[in-house]
Amino acid sequence: MIELRHVSRNFNGKTAVDDLNFKLYPGETLGIIGQNGAGKSTTFRMIMGFISPSKGQILINNKLIDEKVRGTFGFMPEERGLYQNETIINQMTYFGELHGMSHLNLRTNLRKWMKKLDVVGNFNDKIKDLSKGNAQKIQLIAVLMFEPRLIILDEPFSGLDPVNAELLNDAILESKRKGSMIIFSSHSMENVEKVSDKILMLKHGKTVLNDEIKNIYKGFIREYLTINGVQNTEFFKKYNGVSDIKQMKNGNIKMKLVNERIGRIIFKDIVKEYGYVPLFNQSYPSLEEIFKRKAVD
Repeated sequence: MIELRHVSRNFNGKTAVDDLNFKLYPGETLGIIGQNGAGKSTTFRMIMGFISPSKGQILINNKLIDEKVRGTFGFMPEERGLYQNETIINQMTYFGELHGMSHLNLRTNLRKWMKKLDVVGNFNDKIKDLSKGNAQKIQLIAVLMFEPRLIILDEPFSGLDPVNAELLNDAILESKRKGSMIIFSSHSMENVEKVSDKILMLKHGKTVLNDEIKNIYKGFIREYLTINGVQNTEFFKKYNGVSDIKQMKNGNIKMKLVNERIGRIIFKDIVKEYGYVPLFNQSYPSLEEIFKRKAVD
């Protein structure tokens, strides 16, 4: 278990992270979200020991973290750090040796991960000759291939297309199943929703959300209603507390409800009027919507 207890960090009198607390257990994933400058990267650097907290403690299994323990951590910074003129195998050999991997184990794991992440290239290709996406995958492999105890990924989805983002999601989930603790930041709320067990949102260094993702949604009502099978938007204008009625190009009608009870009333009326509709979905705000609301509070 990794735990941050009342962790703060000041720079020249300004607070970058203020009284941060969380616990993460083996096999759990924490998504850290927030606008630029919210304190995400500062938090990562404190965990990795690059900078020290001004206040508070960072613990593994209730003990302060030493360099030996940090050697079991894998970190991919937002500023990618591969040596451009080195080959993939030389680069990975260097990182593998830092973590005590044998050459046989290293090559086996590297081959496995290159195949799993669909890297276009071979062991002897130089980093500078890879596409940006493939170089990013190699950077990720450098973190994952020695099966770290704690994985920290700073904006890992940045610049990836949807197909490669999905491969990265799968890689994160595989490491999670093997028992790694995973902390990552992302501006892609869709990817955060897919792989996170817990969400931490920072705003100007302060915590505004910190809970399991299922509990965060429960703090809101199911205020969005999507229906397919009713062609006339006028049908919904008779209800008080219904707003933003929109006809979508895919045939869906979307609207916002002032409370959940209205959804039940609409459902009964639709069944009475139409008998059947192929889609009736009353949902919570998306994580992206929650993020936007909290960011402007």
